[in-house]
Amino acid sequence: MTAIDSLSPPHTALDVARGIARLFARNGIWCMPEMPLRCGRRADLMGIDAKGHVLIVEIKVARADLLGDGKWTDYLDYCDRFYWGLSPALDRTPLETDAFLPDCCGVIVADGYDAEILRPAPLRQMAAARRKVENERLARAALRRLVTLGDPHTAQWGDD
Repeated sequence: MTAIDSLSPPHTALDVARGIARLFARNGIWCMPEMPLRCGRRADLMGIDAKGHVLIVEIKVARADLLGDGKWTDYLDYCDRFYWGLSPALDRTPLETDAFLPDCCGVIVADGYDAEILRPAPLRQMAAARRKVENERLARAALRRLVTLGDPHTAQWGDD
């Protein structure tokens, strides 16, 4: 760590999400933050690539949050690719242990400006019917957010 690094504020989850969203957008992957899943969990980022594959990114900016998250495997049933999205300063060594299933999870490091995939997430294809449901849920949620942003009065209707 340089003297400049020690003076800069830590990256927030919003910074990491923005960097990842920029990386994804350059690669034809469009994502949405805070996407509720049918299991009751909420994906930090959920997106769709050009082939219709669903991606989920779980963002961590603190070691305690990373090590204390015992429920992240719940996300694996709702995506074709799963990534950990981390701030640059976060120690990534725990992600190499068996508890974090390194063979099925990718790793992205990001700040508020950009991101880099350090380990690509392998494709673990969902059943076609489930992918269709998740794509439709994500599309409806995105459209609802867009419409209610333009007209907050519409937020009272059609809560999915």
